[in-house]
Amino acid sequence: MAQLVELRSIDVVPDEERHGTAFSQFTLWLGANLQITAVVTGALAVVFGGDVLWSIAGLLLGNLLGGAVMALHSAQGPRLGLPQMIQSRAQFGVRGAVVPLLLVIVMYVGFFASGSVLAGQAVGELTHTGDTAGIVVFAALTAFTAAVGYRIIHTLGRVASAVCALAFVYLGIRLLDRADLGALLHDAHFSLPMFLLAMSLSASWQLAFGPYVADYSRYLPRTTSPKATFWWTLSGSALGSQWSMTFGVLVAATAGEKFLASQVDYVVALGGTGLVASFFYFVIALGKLTVNVLNTYGGFMSMVTSVSGFRGQRALSRRGRVVYIALIMVAGTAVALLGKDSFLPAFKDFLLFLLAFFTPWSAINLVDYYLISKERYDIPALADPRGRYGAWRWDALGVYAVGLLAQLPFLATGFYTGPFVARLGGADVSWIVGLAVPALLYWLLARRGDASDTGVSPSAVGATAP
Repeated sequence: MAQLVELRSIDVVPDEERHGTAFSQFTLWLGANLQITAVVTGALAVVFGGDVLWSIAGLLLGNLLGGAVMALHSAQGPRLGLPQMIQSRAQFGVRGAVVPLLLVIVMYVGFFASGSVLAGQAVGELTHTGDTAGIVVFAALTAFTAAVGYRIIHTLGRVASAVCALAFVYLGIRLLDRADLGALLHDAHFSLPMFLLAMSLSASWQLAFGPYVADYSRYLPRTTSPKATFWWTLSGSALGSQWSMTFGVLVAATAGEKFLASQVDYVVALGGTGLVASFFYFVIALGKLTVNVLNTYGGFMSMVTSVSGFRGQRALSRRGRVVYIALIMVAGTAVALLGKDSFLPAFKDFLLFLLAFFTPWSAINLVDYYLISKERYDIPALADPRGRYGAWRWDALGVYAVGLLAQLPFLATGFYTGPFVARLGGADVSWIVGLAVPALLYWLLARRGDASDTGVSPSAVGATAP
């Protein structure tokens, strides 16, 4: 067991500790996406007014576009050997990176909570203890797995990808026995707002992985091909999510209120009764465990990165690791218990609102890494507020703020709708604006090349990683 427990946190993974192949990214992200929350996300496209054909098409396009952005982040891992968000110090400063980091931590807690609601139902049924106890048990198991770390996370991904794939094949066959697929596909009526809603749901799903995707590729050997890492990550994530979301679309279109009343129970009943039902409760819990461990692990990494920027901390003890993970677990469990009775509408708004905060960060990070620094960073300077990246990079933070504000007129959620949404027929295109505007502004800022005025000049990010 001691050999399984991870020792690294936000420090660089040395070459002698690197292992694995790029294919490990396929199994991890396939397993992380073949799960009940992705099913619910796909179902939302129909629940809020879309038809089957165009909802599936919109979800596919969003998964491919958002998945490509997410996979570009994944390709950074083998090159730098660092967790994803600590790289943001090159753009925002050693301490300035805390701004997007705090939002990322909120995201992790939210996804931990939403996953625990659905997985808690499954665990509660398996243990005959009810939803509340199921949520608590599931949260404790999640925290333990995250504390063990990287190796067990990838092992869990391999197991989940195989078990959940077989389960979804069986569930798909059972669903098609009940549904008239031809009629569902024939009843197509294209609506641009609903198509864009489906795109936004799946794109936000993929982009939300961006802040931690490199955490799970950073142990790969430095010689691992960036293209291989990109394509295996994209194919695993896009295939898994589209598979689950398409299933969700078909379930929502055929089951209606029965599915909305209890998503977990309906899916399990579709599989069968008795021991078969118990197996599907286990499958739901396994799929959610995989992705909730990612959320917990990423959350603790982000918390350590935030604190270390002010304390100068470069490594973390095992006890400290447990404390940070416990904080994520307690916060996520509390939110899950408070919100378990109003999950579905709250989750849709949570996804779309989160998207507004992470698209500008993603755009800035990718432009800096691939176009400005050319995949090269001064690794020691990422931990030194007095180094070349500085403590705060107000110009980059300003671009991030502009990227956030630029999205507001196009954002459509249950608690806020921008003024341009009605002119677009109710369509939410904020995520497109959130990628394009900060990417262009940051590139123009960096290309000025004035090292004394801007912290993002090519010369400031051109040092080679060791």
